[in-house]
Amino acid sequence: MIFFVTENIHKFDEARKLLAGYNIAVAMLKIKTSEIQDDDLEKIAEKGALDAVAKSHLPIIVEDAGLFIEALNGFPGPYSSYVYRTIGKEGILKMLKGRKDRKAQFRSIIAFCNQEKVVKTFQGIVEGTITEEVKGSGGFGFDPIFEPIEQPGKTFGELTTEEKNRLSHRACALRKFAEWYKHF
Repeated sequence: MIFFVTENIHKFDEARKLLAGYNIAVAMLKIKTSEIQDDDLEKIAEKGALDAVAKSHLPIIVEDAGLFIEALNGFPGPYSSYVYRTIGKEGILKMLKGRKDRKAQFRSIIAFCNQEKVVKTFQGIVEGTITEEVKGSGGFGFDPIFEPIEQPGKTFGELTTEEKNRLSHRACALRKFAEWYKHF
């Protein structure tokens, strides 16, 4: 069994369902870890994983993700959670009002760390565009304004968890982790 350090039940639920397909049992572990401020998602996830293992002495995974909008030079990037809490989806839509270039990426880093403090990271990226309006009430965060290229006409907020798990950045990173973990 591994432990997913998160306070976000939606992230945990996505991970639990996906990892079950690989026969990997995962439990949610709510512990406060230090989150460094950095422009690099991988560094943030690695530090969080090391801190979580130091506090729990358990094999864990942590995830850090961000929405990177091309027209905004990658903003909000690793600061997505803060930006979501402060200006929300509507604030991002307002910043992009009138812009034609709405290309964006969701990026996710899964960091695994064991009791020996061996850290391994896995990245998932999904390309898409920012919609002109909020569409859908599913998912969480910026999901209702992100339309993945692989599912045109629908935002992550309009997809079921199963549909989202076929395409999402988190699912991609989790699949890479699961393939590696089965042989670890």
